[in-house]
Amino acid sequence: MNLTLIRTQQGKESTLSELYLDGEFVCYGLEDAVRENKIKGSTAIPSGKYRLGLNTYGAMNARYRKRFPELHRGMIEILDIPNFSYVYIHIGNNIGDTSGCVLVGNKMAFLDGDYEIYQSKKAYIALYEKLLEMMVKGEVFIEVT
Repeated sequence: MNLTLIRTQQGKESTLSELYLDGEFVCYGLEDAVRENKIKGSTAIPSGKYRLGLNTYGAMNARYRKRFPELHRGMIEILDIPNFSYVYIHIGNNIGDTSGCVLVGNKMAFLDGDYEIYQSKKAYIALYEKLLEMMVKGEVFIEVT
């Protein structure tokens, strides 16, 4: 089973995507702008295929463990991205929340030249449960196009 993140729209500083699980639409994704030259914390990850893992340390992990004590088993991390580290799939609404990560949400909007997503917590919980179940069974990958 694999995730596919298909980038569909580019804002001034944001990138809107659609996230599919085995070909079925799951939710929207939001990243920073796609750039030729990386700006730390403000650049979308390069297109490619990456393995997902669970990161069980750090401040963000502690916050999510406290926020979702029955659900959380670690941050979903996109691994082995050249020149990137600690790239997670997580909750947020606009590029101010990304820091180079992928945000998820069930609704989207275009405001003042950039994209935002909404119902992020709901989308995250649904996706997290599916990914956690898949990761227990074996390796899971995300393809970013």
